[in-house]
Amino acid sequence: MPPARSSKGLASKQARPGRAAAVENVQAEKEISQAKRSPSSPQGAPRKRSAFGDITNAHKAQGFVGKKEPEKMIPKKASKGSTALNVAKNNETNLKKGACRCPGEGCPSSATADSVPLGWPEEGRVEQGVQRGFWCCFLGDFLSNTLFFQKNFLLPDYMKSQPDITMDMRAILVDWMVEVQENFELTHETLYLAVKLMDHYLVQVAAMRDKLQLIGSTAILIASKFEERCPPCLDDFLYICDDAYQREELLTMERGILQTLHFDINIPIAYRFLRRFAKCARATMETLTLARFICELTLQDYAFVQEGASRLAASCLLLALRMKNLRGWSPTLEYYSGYRVPDLLPLVRRLNFLLTCSQDERLRAVRSKYSHRVFFEVAKMER
Repeated sequence: MPPARSSKGLASKQARPGRAAAVENVQAEKEISQAKRSPSSPQGAPRKRSAFGDITNAHKAQGFVGKKEPEKMIPKKASKGSTALNVAKNNETNLKKGACRCPGEGCPSSATADSVPLGWPEEGRVEQGVQRGFWCCFLGDFLSNTLFFQKNFLLPDYMKSQPDITMDMRAILVDWMVEVQENFELTHETLYLAVKLMDHYLVQVAAMRDKLQLIGSTAILIASKFEERCPPCLDDFLYICDDAYQREELLTMERGILQTLHFDINIPIAYRFLRRFAKCARATMETLTLARFICELTLQDYAFVQEGASRLAASCLLLALRMKNLRGWSPTLEYYSGYRVPDLLPLVRRLNFLLTCSQDERLRAVRSKYSHRVFFEVAKMER
């Protein structure tokens, strides 16, 4: 009787569930680590901070419950004849709408298919039935609607009515929010929207300093749900606040912010205008990153809170173009933005002062972030 063989077979049979469990544990660890910043990131490993304190300690791993994958919907097959007819009708409609209303110089509609600005719809490059002017005018309509829409979200000087918080406290909080955006690898739209949500909430509610970080973290939570495909979970926000708040406090603050803003959180932000204007100017990624660095510095400075999103974005791009010794404000940019150079010069001077002279040693998140090679080290540029 070969006992070794039978025990080996028994061991192999018992090892299979263990291997499956090990695979599940590895997958759970991967899901937990998704909220963490990779070591190669500009900010390094994830950190947490109590209200206006230092940032230390490690993440508390919690188990994840597996979710059942949703069943895939199988689309119905359309007949070739009906599909071709619909495409022909759409192309004919687009051709009628494709008459460009832009100025001649620098207009994307006069470009070839290969020179369409980066980031524009790919259909405009390959579909022969759609003129270049269709995308040009589509972008113009989007910008004009958003420019009109932003008038409803202009911020007043609300700090005068705040009894317990100051501009310096707000600046420190925004600096921390930048670190959260980097550590959780959130989009820049999430960061800009979170700062806007916080400001609009503070316009209507007098906040105490011990609740200020709760407001900021809840604003990031709401913005991430609005902007991100996979937002961080609630426990992650409790973690980054150094467990200074309870789960119910965060949920109560989320309801309070949404009810105070009447659930109207689709606020125009400068970052989106900046991307659109850069596409119109056909700016390089390095020039756009420099403009983004300048624009992100304004998030911490309360002096720029009352500026309109589009005017701020246009001024940041104009300053970046001047710093890179590129051509100035073209007729295409003037057409799409609605601003001329004389309209932007006063704000450009303030931005230049912020960039060169106004540096607070306590606020290092933005400059450290844009000193990384991923962002072309634009924060280290000579000015």
